[in-house]
Amino acid sequence: MAKKKATSLSLRERQALIERDTPELPLTTQAALLTLSRSSRYYHPVAPSAREVAIKHRIDEIYTDAPFYGSRKIQVLLRPEFGTLARNTVRRYMQEMGIAAIYPGPNLSRRHHDYQIYPYLLRGITASEPNHIWGIDITYIRMRQGWMYLVAVLDWYARYVVIWALDDTLELPFVLEAVDAALAVATPRIWKSDQGSPFTSPQYTQRLEAAGVRISMDGKGCALDNIFTERLWRSVKYEEVYLHDYAVPRDTRHGNTRYLALYNGHRPHQSLAYQTPVSVSFAPPPVTPGASGGPHDLPTATS
Repeated sequence: MAKKKATSLSLRERQALIERDTPELPLTTQAALLTLSRSSRYYHPVAPSAREVAIKHRIDEIYTDAPFYGSRKIQVLLRPEFGTLARNTVRRYMQEMGIAAIYPGPNLSRRHHDYQIYPYLLRGITASEPNHIWGIDITYIRMRQGWMYLVAVLDWYARYVVIWALDDTLELPFVLEAVDAALAVATPRIWKSDQGSPFTSPQYTQRLEAAGVRISMDGKGCALDNIFTERLWRSVKYEEVYLHDYAVPRDTRHGNTRYLALYNGHRPHQSLAYQTPVSVSFAPPPVTPGASGGPHDLPTATS
């Protein structure tokens, strides 16, 4: 039971629960109960500086408005507020935030070069029914004194958020938990991602292959495909995140839970002829019956 409750917390929240001056409960036992690795016993949380938080929040705003801007342009736009910043600093912050400019070519941001890259399968293909094409991506969610990361799996046909999860690190487990939760809802025919390291790791790709999913990764001519996820992130941030000053992770979870339920079930989408993603996702298939579905509430992964 303790382990089950622990998995509902983010990595940093679990690390913060480690008590080093408690002889009755050894660090090894605490780490096991909190589902932490051995190295986590020696973790000492270090809060980011106020300046770093402010710069990353501003990068997030710029990138949300112009996801095609790279570190050079963002560096220039940061100058009036923060003075001269080294381009390497801006690039490093963007990498830590999990973002990279969208170019009309492969997105190679933070790719692990030893991992397998899968072909781009979507050239000339349009999602024709629910669970035809799903896409997965990660975005930065700002808080008053820090940030978290939001991963979401989006059904391209219905613009339906199949699953989402929040964590305060970009480590692989939180992505895998979201993948497992999404596959428990339904199985798409094609699953699309960029070539970032979480999405090229064997643990990730083996899950999809075992489920019989065809894996598609960003390639030449795919830049416009990102519009579905970019629209989702823009809606989340302008209609929820930027309107609230999240103080702690709990506020962030509550706010995103509320908004994504609204986004799926109550917010009309112009691209769906002003229907909601839920109504489109769970409507009878337009061509052949038997497409898999899922619950009408909005599931989340355990992170």
